[in-house]
Amino acid sequence: MLFIASMVILGCKGNDESQAEEGVSRDTTLVDEAVAMLEPTKSVALTVEEANRLAQLPLDCINVEYPNKLNQTLAGAGDIGEPQELHPAFYGCFDWHSSVHAHWTLVNLLKKFPEMEKAEEIRERLESSLTAENIQKEVQYFSREQESNFERTYGWAWVLKLAEELETWEEEPLGNELSQNLQPLTDLMVQKFKEFLPKLNYPIRVGEHTNTAFALALAHDYAVTAGKEELRVMIEKRAKDYYLNDDDCPIEWEPSGFDFLSPCLAEVDVMRKVLPKQTFLLWMKDFLPQLRNQDFLMEVAEVTDRTDGKLVHLDGLNFSRAWVFYGLANQYPEEYGHLRALANDHVAQSFPNLVGDSYEGGHWLGSFALYAIEESNREL
Repeated sequence: MLFIASMVILGCKGNDESQAEEGVSRDTTLVDEAVAMLEPTKSVALTVEEANRLAQLPLDCINVEYPNKLNQTLAGAGDIGEPQELHPAFYGCFDWHSSVHAHWTLVNLLKKFPEMEKAEEIRERLESSLTAENIQKEVQYFSREQESNFERTYGWAWVLKLAEELETWEEEPLGNELSQNLQPLTDLMVQKFKEFLPKLNYPIRVGEHTNTAFALALAHDYAVTAGKEELRVMIEKRAKDYYLNDDDCPIEWEPSGFDFLSPCLAEVDVMRKVLPKQTFLLWMKDFLPQLRNQDFLMEVAEVTDRTDGKLVHLDGLNFSRAWVFYGLANQYPEEYGHLRALANDHVAQSFPNLVGDSYEGGHWLGSFALYAIEESNREL
């Protein structure tokens, strides 16, 4: 299968640039061969060996303090501090939001594979990061006058995704412990969404962090799972306010050079979650009618410089496109089942790039790859 071919190569990860380039070439050939044999209707799945290798990506960054992009707004010299001092839970992985979804990756993998080789190391890392004291300091950071909107709304949404993963970890007491530790930050993010969405008259339609539809989709997942009815109702209302009257999304204009999200497909993703079937299908006829065509194609995005943190976003775009295509194929197989093959193509393009990648991609792309795998296998 596609992921068996891809993930085996993760064991060969190296730091030498020439080795990385050679590895990508070799891996691409293997993945192309696997995709040629992969039935479009099949989902993809991880083995425990592959999970061990994928877990190494966040393990390699969650305690790496530098390089670091703090995204601070300084009110004075006293606001300056070391990353670990400012963000004791989420200081690694180059930036705050990447650290949050790196933790999500570790929780997700450990839940699925409690027998995995790195299980004990993952537990120790999670217990060390997600202490009640560390989370309280993270909450306090948002109380700074200049930081009330810190990580709006991308980081907020990933906190809720992490909270959802912890709240559904019923097999092990550690899940409940970490969920309770995270709760003050979870509650703060819920409150921030409730305060912000009524004030946001117009959605942000970009392919990067501030995309409104992406944040709404992740926050909606949390609201449904956690039974947060007020938040769920608000998200569904605002999504309809923002997007229900949209027609003819210019998907042929995509991608922009730094995209890791598709503005059109991110909108599709949230609307499929908040609209009933017939309403959604009618909306799609106006919004992106071409996706119903059995021969619909979308060229995969290519990265020209893997050491450029912005250009490497395009690998993330391939993964995020894939999870939307998988989501549509799973939820509406009769109408959109053909999109699974297109999703497989997008994953095959970027999955080998996790191997031997520079820190610019390695600190976050594993989370996007795993999320795409999650959507491939999600039961509706």
